[in-house]
Amino acid sequence: MLPKKLNKKLEDRKANNAFRELGSNSKLVDFSSNDYLGFSKSETIFDAAHQYLVDNNLKQNGATGSRLLSGNHKLYNEVESEISKIHNCEAALIFNSGYDANIGLLSSVPQRGDIILYDELCHASIRDGINMSNAKSYKFKHNDLEDLAEMLKRVQHDKSDTYIITESVFSMDGDSPDLKKLIKLSKTHNAHLIIDEAHALGLFEKGLVQKLGLENDVFARVITFGKALGCHGAAILGSQDLKDYLVNFSRSFIYTTALPPHALANIKIAYNELTTTNEIYQLKENISFFKKEVKRIGFQKRFLDSDSAIQCCILPGNEKVKSVASILQDHGFDVKPILSPTVPKGRERLRFCIHSYNSKEEISEVLTLLVTFANQ
Repeated sequence: MLPKKLNKKLEDRKANNAFRELGSNSKLVDFSSNDYLGFSKSETIFDAAHQYLVDNNLKQNGATGSRLLSGNHKLYNEVESEISKIHNCEAALIFNSGYDANIGLLSSVPQRGDIILYDELCHASIRDGINMSNAKSYKFKHNDLEDLAEMLKRVQHDKSDTYIITESVFSMDGDSPDLKKLIKLSKTHNAHLIIDEAHALGLFEKGLVQKLGLENDVFARVITFGKALGCHGAAILGSQDLKDYLVNFSRSFIYTTALPPHALANIKIAYNELTTTNEIYQLKENISFFKKEVKRIGFQKRFLDSDSAIQCCILPGNEKVKSVASILQDHGFDVKPILSPTVPKGRERLRFCIHSYNSKEEISEVLTLLVTFANQ
């Protein structure tokens, strides 16, 4: 039996139509996964990664320990070196997941007396890392650089290091900050800028920061491999000094079993595919077509403004958005409802993830169904 307090929390969540349950893999048309380029299903990547392991005699199922003990197999240094060259940075450090990377970075780098300013819509892993830090933290209005500037004037002081944290593509809204203006602001206030690029890698090839040529102006970038690259893990990009620091003080790096060789081989081969694939072009074509179809059906006022693979239709109320999502699923389309408290109450939404492998017919059909049932 659960303690009474825990039972009450579960019952409250059920009463608010926000109860979460684990689903199973479906054969529905995919408008929900983060597999933007279809790499997770690529037999070419799978076969090449397997062959690489065989050719290099890396027939090992596990890493056997943390990287500071027995788990630092030779693929780690090779892949980290390649990643740092690809992303034009001094050093890269691989973590087991994006969650591990964010909590490892943010719990260890900002110190007591330092200041953290973060976008109010930052991912839970960023918030959790901040909460584990000894620094003081303040949130600024979403993508509002004027609010950030005022906050910097108000809370910054001479004895503190200041960190500004945001995402290049937000996971629940699909929008982006003005990175050039943000970097200018961070330089004016001598603040260290940290950018989470989880949903930008792939759509913007090597990430939005790099696409804009701003990689030398950012203190740290967090990239993840479980989305457009279709595999697993994450990396923090920055200076060699930052890497050395994290190896010594980041608890989510130090105290965990390392990724096995096959995970690193998948990352290596996925990056090779990223530099040659036509899927990025097809993804951008599908995003453009989706937005045109939204406009055609007259539903653009309900959609958040986004040029990314994440397109969100606001349908207030957990019950309403769950109902419409269920209808779309019954018609063969895997579209997920995003409920409060994951998003603010009244901002519940259907989250459409666009992929390179979605057909124009599928896009038109799911949006036709949306306009039919969302208005009922």
